[in-house]
Amino acid sequence: MKNLIASLKSGNWRSLLACFLYFDTGFTVWVLYGPLAPFISKDVTMTVAQQGFLVAVPVLAAAILRVTLGNLYQTTDGRRVALLGVLLSATPAIVLPLTAGTPSYALLLVLGVFLGVGGASFAVALPMAGSSYPPKVQGLVLGLAAAGNIGAVLDGFLFPHLADAVGWKLATSAALPLLAITSLALYAWASDLGPKSGSTAAAAVGFVVTLIGLIALVLAVSGGTFGSGRTGVLLLPVIGALLAFAVLPQRYRAVLAERDTWVIMLIYSITFGGFVGMSSYVTLLLTSLYQMPKLEAGLFMSLLAFLGAIVRPCGGYIADRVTGVRSLLLLLAVIAAADFTFALWMPPVTGGIALLVCLYLAFGLGNGSTFQLVPHRWRGKTGLLSGIVGAAGGIGGFYLPVVMGIAKENTGSYQMGFATFGVIASCAFLCLLALRAQWMRWAAPTALVSDVQSLPSGSAPTSKA
Repeated sequence: MKNLIASLKSGNWRSLLACFLYFDTGFTVWVLYGPLAPFISKDVTMTVAQQGFLVAVPVLAAAILRVTLGNLYQTTDGRRVALLGVLLSATPAIVLPLTAGTPSYALLLVLGVFLGVGGASFAVALPMAGSSYPPKVQGLVLGLAAAGNIGAVLDGFLFPHLADAVGWKLATSAALPLLAITSLALYAWASDLGPKSGSTAAAAVGFVVTLIGLIALVLAVSGGTFGSGRTGVLLLPVIGALLAFAVLPQRYRAVLAERDTWVIMLIYSITFGGFVGMSSYVTLLLTSLYQMPKLEAGLFMSLLAFLGAIVRPCGGYIADRVTGVRSLLLLLAVIAAADFTFALWMPPVTGGIALLVCLYLAFGLGNGSTFQLVPHRWRGKTGLLSGIVGAAGGIGGFYLPVVMGIAKENTGSYQMGFATFGVIASCAFLCLLALRAQWMRWAAPTALVSDVQSLPSGSAPTSKA
């Protein structure tokens, strides 16, 4: 405990708290449609596929917008970017209560993109929090800031009850006091000491182009421009990502040519993608596989999400001590083993819950461990990399429920879905194992220098460690 307190006092803890609140309320707004979907569907005529697309739009929007919002952070004061993000993500909570009659499906999709700005807060909250702390505690600090994804738990407990009492449109306005508190905290406490470079005007234009482009793409997919059925939905993340990367400056796009960038993206698409994707699908999984009552399944979803969120700082703290490389090797092995166990066994409810708990623990710890590595490897580009890596996590979170649904529809079982993600986790494990010696040169904290020097292949840490 003394070490923890000392670590927090080594930087600006008020700024860390403001960043935590920013990501927490952003995450709450981000997944707002999920718990309200049953209420919305009673008023707005939608097919089952349209309901799924409506809930998926904020997830995808956040994944894509993280790239250009992270780029904007890289050029100007993070507090200003954060306040802009709060304002944009508040748009649905302002518009919906003021809408006369029943809003159209198209309007809900457009507002879903603005909800995604709340999830994009990841690309600003993390680097801004870490900028006030020394490298040796980055894992803990970024883990604490990112523990704001606990905001998803609030959605399940708060908004359904409000929607039942006052209607779902008015219930959305409950997010406004939370966002107002966050704005005050950011204005009074947030401090951004990160290095800045590039044109703020160009970065702002890139963000606006991406935001407007996403709205157009979402409406086009909904209208069948890219084909009917799953085709357009599966293409949307790819087209959106290409749009975001296209507006980045060339010197930033260069990081996409680095092998390490793609490995980190793969790992985060498994850990954070698993957390978000499974959280959006686990209720359906439990009700379909185990015939669990909906309310009970929803409660389990909230508890699992809470578990995955609360252990994230622990993942960063552990990674500070043993490096994210070592902890991720273990956690990826656990994820792969749990996925393959599900695929081969399809256990009864008790075993299934136990495996889900293992997965969520590994997801949460893995999220913290992954971002312990980013400030060490990409110094001066933490905001940009937070956006790019966060985008990979969001896209992974989109594809997980899609693949699980396809597996269930085509085979009558979830086994192929779990097997697919087991293979992907195994591939990430093998990639990291092959790069272990090279990554330990810059990933090892000072306390582990002597241990790293004992590694083969000239693995002594460099000045970046």
